[in-house]
Amino acid sequence: MALSTLRMIGFIIGLFLITLAVSMVIPMLTLLLFQRQDDLDAFLWSSLITFVAGLLLVAPGKPKDAHMRPRDMYLLTTLSWVVVCTFAALPMVIIQHISYTDSFFETMSGITTTGSTVLVGLDSASPGLLIWRSMLHWLGGIGFIGMAVAILPLLRVGGMRLFQSESSDWGEKVMPRSHMAAQYILGVYSLLTLLGFFAFWAAGMTPFEAINHSMSMISTGGFSTSDNSMANWQQPAVHWVAVLFMILGSLPFTLYVATMRGRRKALLKDHQVRGFLGFLLLTWLVFGTWLWANSEHAWLDAFRIVAVNVTSVVTTTGVALGDYTLWGSFAVLLFFYLTFIGGCSGSTAGGLKIFRFQVAYVLLKANLQQLIHPRAVIKQQYNGHNLDEDIVRSLITFSFFFTITIGVIALGLTLTGLDWVTSLTGAATAVCNVGPGLGPIIGPVGNFSTLPDSAKWLLTIGMLLGRLEILTVLVPFTRTFWKH
Repeated sequence: MALSTLRMIGFIIGLFLITLAVSMVIPMLTLLLFQRQDDLDAFLWSSLITFVAGLLLVAPGKPKDAHMRPRDMYLLTTLSWVVVCTFAALPMVIIQHISYTDSFFETMSGITTTGSTVLVGLDSASPGLLIWRSMLHWLGGIGFIGMAVAILPLLRVGGMRLFQSESSDWGEKVMPRSHMAAQYILGVYSLLTLLGFFAFWAAGMTPFEAINHSMSMISTGGFSTSDNSMANWQQPAVHWVAVLFMILGSLPFTLYVATMRGRRKALLKDHQVRGFLGFLLLTWLVFGTWLWANSEHAWLDAFRIVAVNVTSVVTTTGVALGDYTLWGSFAVLLFFYLTFIGGCSGSTAGGLKIFRFQVAYVLLKANLQQLIHPRAVIKQQYNGHNLDEDIVRSLITFSFFFTITIGVIALGLTLTGLDWVTSLTGAATAVCNVGPGLGPIIGPVGNFSTLPDSAKWLLTIGMLLGRLEILTVLVPFTRTFWKH
């Protein structure tokens, strides 16, 4: 790799750090608004350190002869996520006086919109710290959407090329230039966040709680301002607003833009969106009826409780309404299965993504038909496009390494002394970017604070791998990548 390319990568990361430093002004203003000056120094020093680091990278200037190839974007993406987390963790170290391991874990959980936390006492925590955690979600969510549009199509693992049909073609039908795409996506993302704020406020939250949860829901992050998560608010309206904005954050943002630009049925016609919404509704109805039959809840209450928890896990948001691990073995195993689903490609959600399950069904159906009619020529299509060998290969490769990554991390967690339930579900929730695992330690009412440091670092790696869809992180570690 040319030196000029490395300088360009450093220059871009420097801009990210300067942006991060400026973002720390918002927690400072929040503290002043709440008349809390005890934590101002923490954000002030963190902002200065981050700004100076960014300035040092930007100061040499933008290399004139640098040429960013598509493969260089993989290194830029991975490095930017790690470097930003390194500096974004500084305020937590100073405010909470916790170890850097815990701070980095919390920050990576925020940036990757995972939602796992090591912090306790959130109900009385510093408002500056709470708004900073929510901002990490918000920034990470918009960052992932940008990566899904710009980076993942090169690997064909994110599914964006697969959805370039007439209703969702990004490259030619929606807008011609990537900078315009970024502007429109940021506009939609900001608008949905603002709508979420007003909706939560109207439903019964305070303005501060509303803005935090709006950023958390639209980014499918899961951080809350209470240790009890959504159970802290008893108003059903709050729960349904949360469900709505978790779903909105899990839909392809490119289709929002297509809708705004005149294609009114872009979302409704997309096979992925219809499959995602249909799966959620069916699961709500079946699981809600089961809970009603096996508990003392009225049917509407059971349906609402299930809708919040199922949507949270499927969209990889991670908020919880009560402890669903107390519902019995059937519910526990079902929630474990739901951990892997994920939202739509090109959204803020993690997981395997719903389109991979749909494509797998198309392939299964075609293979069964081929067995019955060996000489028949069977078309394999999804969302109006043929499934060529390249797409099938990428699907198999990603799914294989996705599973292997969870298995390896789970095995590593057992070596740190954790039980198998905590290890397996911890690895799954990290790689799928869901948040809570299962069991008494990291379950929906649990916390990751008691895990050993080695386990937290393994989970941190899992969050990064899962958020960047594994192959993006692996590319820079290949020998071919560094050859000219």
